[in-house]
Amino acid sequence: MEKDEEFLEEEENKNEPLEILKETGGITLPDFSSNIHCMTIIGQIEGHIVLPVNNKTTKYEHLIPQLVAVEQNPEIEGILVILNTAGGDVEAGLAIAELLVGMSKPSVSLVLGGGHSIGIPIATSCTKSFISPTATMTIHPIRYTGLIINGDQQFGYLRRMQDRVIDFICMHSKITEPRLRSLMFRTGELAQDIGAVLVGPEAVEAGLIQAVGGLKDAFSALNKLITEVCS
Repeated sequence: MEKDEEFLEEEENKNEPLEILKETGGITLPDFSSNIHCMTIIGQIEGHIVLPVNNKTTKYEHLIPQLVAVEQNPEIEGILVILNTAGGDVEAGLAIAELLVGMSKPSVSLVLGGGHSIGIPIATSCTKSFISPTATMTIHPIRYTGLIINGDQQFGYLRRMQDRVIDFICMHSKITEPRLRSLMFRTGELAQDIGAVLVGPEAVEAGLIQAVGGLKDAFSALNKLITEVCS
């Protein structure tokens, strides 16, 4: 009996590297305790509707408990948010952004690849925001996908939701409302859509993001914020 248990334990230990490889892409994970919590937002932000299994998604019901736990954990002094997202559910994205704004601990966002659509409020919600030189941010109006809008009430709802997103972005970045609306409703730049695409330095020039930078810049800024809070 004991030999059987030992055999099973050995087999589990043999399979552990394979499980780590499948889940994280690496054989081993660094054994390091940090005062910074890293949260990634990738693919589409999934909200109230479950997306198809072939979509890469970030589920907001997974992120909200993380943020609550970070706020309560005295050992975590700051949060790094890394974004490479196509956007997604508007209310879920705003919920994440509002939680980040309401945290007592400093936060830094870093846009890599893309921080599109509702990913923009999340990127601007942090204490300090960075974007890599080649990353892009797509600004466009809110719209329904695959649904028919057949009443003034639905148009009114979309307008109010659009205003919520615009107000949030303008409140937590340096872009002005007229500039944001002009980028949002620009024609001729996106195929079969209206809006604008800003590459890293353009997003900074527009006032959406505070600085162009990479991972070392984000960590440096976050450590500086943590020092200021603790001093």
